[in-house]
Amino acid sequence: MGERFWLGERVQRLGGRSIVALMSKRVRITDVSPRDGLQNEAGVIATADKVRLIELLCATGVGEIEVTSFVSPKWVPQLGDARAVFEGLSRVDVSEAAVLFSALVPNEAGMAAAEEVHRTPSLLEKVSVFTAASETFCRKNINSTIGESLARFEPVVQRAGAACGGALMVRGYISCVIACPFEGPIAPERVVEVAERLAAMGIPEIDLGDTIGSATPESLRRLLEHFGERLGMGGEPPALTLHLHDTFGRAAECVKTALEMGVRSFDGSVAGLGGCPYASTPGKRAPGNIDTGLLVRTIEDAGYETGVDLGRLEVAAEFARGIVAKARAGAAG
Repeated sequence: MGERFWLGERVQRLGGRSIVALMSKRVRITDVSPRDGLQNEAGVIATADKVRLIELLCATGVGEIEVTSFVSPKWVPQLGDARAVFEGLSRVDVSEAAVLFSALVPNEAGMAAAEEVHRTPSLLEKVSVFTAASETFCRKNINSTIGESLARFEPVVQRAGAACGGALMVRGYISCVIACPFEGPIAPERVVEVAERLAAMGIPEIDLGDTIGSATPESLRRLLEHFGERLGMGGEPPALTLHLHDTFGRAAECVKTALEMGVRSFDGSVAGLGGCPYASTPGKRAPGNIDTGLLVRTIEDAGYETGVDLGRLEVAAEFARGIVAKARAGAAG
């Protein structure tokens, strides 16, 4: 638990360009379905069903599960039971699962709630903060500028470092790393600038989100090359995780490119749950995050190891599809 996966363990120069090489064949998988997969569902999903989904995911061998978000129920009612979910997990025996539980915290109020959960050993070990590489998306999604969002994170990071006598790990999400639904393509330099500011405040893991699923292997390669040149030189780089959406069916190809570039940590969502509402169109819901099953198969077909049991993952996926279908039927009714 608490393993760190880097874009590169060593930097080489070939042909006058900086590239990052990682020799490890082990790839870490985070399943984000309990948070990112469920947060935009219209129907109500019972707390007990969320706990059961997480319990099933624990049995799959994924390295991390993003359990929920400590956000105001006013803004995200689907995740208003964050504390209750963790209370439910405290009564479930997942002691044999080598899995890390994380949660999103939008501000100091969310961090205060997370600290209470962190007091229960082995429940919450990582918190995540969320910003964007697009000013417009940042304003529409979290009602702040990029600069304002980063200012909110500083006390969160400080509190995480001192939480309950034992530090919580911190992840920094950056959304719209390839394109924004309002601003269009995003320059890689803008993404790296935001990542540098997150790293400067002490955040050791950067999660790059292709929020509307617009990435191609070529655009992703350009982005990762900038990270190799800017953050991969002159010291220890931050850990990089890649968060892909499969809006146009290109996510698997992007995974292969990222592996070639040295990325060894990916987010997936069981059954492909989730999806950015800004990527939807009238009458058609946008496809969600890359399905964790597809992610694992793509990685293993490329010759890498995940430690994930695909059979158990399908059991979790079937359960996830069932509770979402029930919730949607209830909302429609």
